Amino acid sequence: MTYGRDRLRELLDAVLGEDNATLDRMARQAYSSPWHFSRSVALGTGESPVALRRRVMLERAAWQLRHGTSVTDAAFAAGYDSVDGFSRAFARAYGYPPSTAAGTLGADGHDHWLPAPNGVHFHPPTNLWVEEDGQRPSASAHPAAEVIAQMVRHDLADTRYLLGRATELGDDELDRVRFPGLVVLEWDGPEETLARVLRNLVRAKEVWLASMTGAGEPAEPGTGIDSLTACFEDVAPRWADAVRDVHRRGAWGDVLIDALCDPPESFVLGGVVAHVLTFAAHRRQLARHMMRAAGLDLDHGDPLAWNRSPA
Repeated sequence: MTYGRDRLRELLDAVLGEDNATLDRMARQAYSSPWHFSRSVALGTGESPVALRRRVMLERAAWQLRHGTSVTDAAFAAGYDSVDGFSRAFARAYGYPPSTAAGTLGADGHDHWLPAPNGVHFHPPTNLWVEEDGQRPSASAHPAAEVIAQMVRHDLADTRYLLGRATELGDDELDRVRFPGLVVLEWDGPEETLARVLRNLVRAKEVWLASMTGAGEPAEPGTGIDSLTACFEDVAPRWADAVRDVHRRGAWGDVLIDALCDPPESFVLGGVVAHVLTFAAHRRQLARHMMRAAGLDLDHGDPLAWNRSPA
């Protein structure tokens, strides 16, 4: 199954649109007739739009129940007119009543998923996840995956080194404007100072990891290098574990559909990791330029030198 941007948006409209409880409403939002919309979605996903929405809403309800939502609230959030109707549908799908879901579902982030012909599932808090379909490159097609592991480990080690060296500078140097007007990525704002570059270097991993694991948006780190270092030491092992898990599952081609973006965006997991590594490398070199301008003598951040250094 191949998903383009338009198809992803149709799926989002069908399964996550709070006002799209009926086929007519789904089709209207997609500017299509109910027959054509239903046929298009069924051809592309192997499910009718109503069945797709019903299944994903049940998956969302299962996740909500596991996290303390009442059966009544989960039932109405899933679009059911009665708790009894929801309870019957939930029990048919999962094999146990929703009242026991909190104790039945485990800690696995995907244990609320139901069998699906298309790999499209609910991913918290309001996202979709599309499993690898065999048409995109996966881990098995990349025997050089050790290169990725080396890059992830080097990025973390080098970030730790830079944060350590930054403690040698006072607040005036950390906050001094070195590159007026510099913007690395539009959504991250200006990165004119060393403090801002280091902040975004750490926060990028926190934000992308939250999207991958279904966590809420991470809190802003406190001011100062010590606070930023504490945030980094918290996220670094979790980021490495997440990348390791993607490789273990051969999930490089899995697609995360983020419904919080406007318009909705889809991200291939392999692309997410490449994005984080690309801009982390850029920011690490920016930090070096700024630190040298502040009078520090630093290495080049070369992975070759890092590989030769003692563990």
